[in-house]
Amino acid sequence: MDKNQGYSILKAVMLENGRGFALGEHPTAPSRYVTWACYDDKDGQRQYEWGHYGNDRTAMEQDFTDRVQDYQRIYNVGIRQTEAPGLYKYYSTQRPVDIGTFPKPPYNKPDEIFNYDQRVPVENGSFLAWGYLTYTRPLTEKQASDYELRPAPDNPDRPRPIAEQMKNAAKLAEADRGSEAPASQRRQPDRGDR
Repeated sequence: MDKNQGYSILKAVMLENGRGFALGEHPTAPSRYVTWACYDDKDGQRQYEWGHYGNDRTAMEQDFTDRVQDYQRIYNVGIRQTEAPGLYKYYSTQRPVDIGTFPKPPYNKPDEIFNYDQRVPVENGSFLAWGYLTYTRPLTEKQASDYELRPAPDNPDRPRPIAEQMKNAAKLAEADRGSEAPASQRRQPDRGDR
């Protein structure tokens, strides 16, 4: 996601009126965590203001939640989008990344552009790429295909492999069933009950 004053933005909520709130972390700052009010300016750049700083992550996450809820209650606005942590990575498979070779949608300019010295195998050798770009928000399928960009398999919006989905489903199903009592605590039939 974004960075502001050295703080990595962990999560952000944007509201229907264009305002929002963000939670950031900077491991070496005197105050490790911050919550900011934020908005996207006319050029699509995220602007941060009115920071609340602290060192207790739980307290700052609660501050973030409280600020969002208070603003929603006062101004009667809903949530437009919640931005997931992590960056969206796209590989340039046909050419090095240069002017005119990647999309620059409003409110979502690339965070990082990296070119390799040559076309190299990436993602455990599954395909070749000249370089990559990272974005704070995902590109549309059309934007990626228009510039022949290939999304990284571990992007937050990509479907997880079926094996991983099945493991997660099994864990949820087991949690729903509840844990059975250990064999030592189960009632054994009394021989005198016959």
